[in-house]
Amino acid sequence: MDLFLAGLQTLLQWQNFLIIPIGLALGIVVGAIPGLTSDLGIILCIPLTYGMEPTMAILMLLAIYCGGTYGGSITAILINTPGTSANAATLFDGYPMAKKGEAYKALSMALFASTIGGLVSALSLMFLAPQIAKITLLFGPAEYLALAVFGLSVIAGVSNKSIFKGLIGACIGIFISTIGMDNISGTTRFTFEKINLMSGINLIIALIGLFAISEIMVKSQYNPRTDRKTVNASSITKCKVTREEYKRCRKPIGIGSLIGMIIGATPGTGGGLAAFIAYNQVKTTSKHPETFGEGEIEGVAVSESANNGACGATMIPMLTLGVPGDGATAILMGAFMIHGMVPGPMLFRDQGNILYAIMLGLIVVNIFMYLIGSVFTKFYAHITRIPYEILACIVLTFCVAGAYSTSNSLYDVYIIIVVGILAYFLRRMDFQLVPILLGIVLGPLAEMNFRRALILSDGSLSIFVTRPISLAFLLIAAGSLLLFAWKNHRAKVKAQSEAELAGEK
Repeated sequence: MDLFLAGLQTLLQWQNFLIIPIGLALGIVVGAIPGLTSDLGIILCIPLTYGMEPTMAILMLLAIYCGGTYGGSITAILINTPGTSANAATLFDGYPMAKKGEAYKALSMALFASTIGGLVSALSLMFLAPQIAKITLLFGPAEYLALAVFGLSVIAGVSNKSIFKGLIGACIGIFISTIGMDNISGTTRFTFEKINLMSGINLIIALIGLFAISEIMVKSQYNPRTDRKTVNASSITKCKVTREEYKRCRKPIGIGSLIGMIIGATPGTGGGLAAFIAYNQVKTTSKHPETFGEGEIEGVAVSESANNGACGATMIPMLTLGVPGDGATAILMGAFMIHGMVPGPMLFRDQGNILYAIMLGLIVVNIFMYLIGSVFTKFYAHITRIPYEILACIVLTFCVAGAYSTSNSLYDVYIIIVVGILAYFLRRMDFQLVPILLGIVLGPLAEMNFRRALILSDGSLSIFVTRPISLAFLLIAAGSLLLFAWKNHRAKVKAQSEAELAGEK
């Protein structure tokens, strides 16, 4: 209790309440621009914190982290391009809602769900950090592989009723993820003697090519005279989330926040994986799964609560074990060290007051995020009123700038064009892009831990079924696939019976 009160006293300084909104504004802007992730925002702003007190500095960087994760949902909903990889699952229903003139409603739910997920994550960091850290210590290579398989089971639910095409898409994604130097053996794979490909294809580069460039190409035959969709300003600003919709989204937000917290606390995962898993679970257990992907507000709620629910939880293994939960917390770990705080078991003992101030500050960050988002959401929604011929140029400019800024290389610009052309032709053949994205995200995690597990077991596959946590994840993945197949079969039988009845009439 003494540490808690000392932390509260450290937090209650006016400088902290001034720097948090600044960090959030920077994070939201950086997160909303495809290619400029919150990771990059944190890196760019670390030098600005050198002269700050440790609490003030870390709170600013955390605000950029949380703001960036939320900000990525803005472009995911409005222009079908996630600002960060954590917001990829928001595409499923956010963009269809915007096309139906419900951009403001989708943005409002994204903000609400992000805030709830962030608050749950912040509270879990404060009260459950030591307990959750003990669970994540039990994770070995077999458990990580099973977790990746569990994530890949989402393919069944996002393959547009064609699991075969979904599997092909996942294989394409896994192939893309293998390009570059193998992390274990050091050999190069599929580089075609191009030095630039030795480092592989960055995830955000693949995201920009898959979604943004292909979307621009799909709409390249757009005719501004005949195809322009005028969105009335009043329909944007007055289409609010109803009380019934808030009530209906309580369960998805709860599931998303819980899964985000658990996945986020597992090192090496992050908000993107949490969002996909949570979305799949809510869809498969829903009474109306056919509405998901068509503009279902529950899909936006679960995706955004999950990826923001992972934000605070990713700090649990970093603060308690000195193991960063994802890329952003790896950067934050460096910031902690710069300010004389070495993450690990001794941190709570040596600098507990500052640590509690930071954990309490994370709650304040999420409250400020809701207040700032509430003010500006109605302005974001008006982006849908921009004529497409202008919006496409703006999006393409940001995509090229974002791709170039990733490593200051024109080669990344060429990569997004190549990936975009590939995605364009796949979309023309009715392939879904999400299985490809899942393959890119989960391919390296699955491959690396599969090989490590086989090394530990001397080549025996039994390690994956003899370890309880690994077996549990594999069974849940199999159950999700069977449940989706059963629901899909039932829907086909129902449609067939309705068609027969209609024919008789």
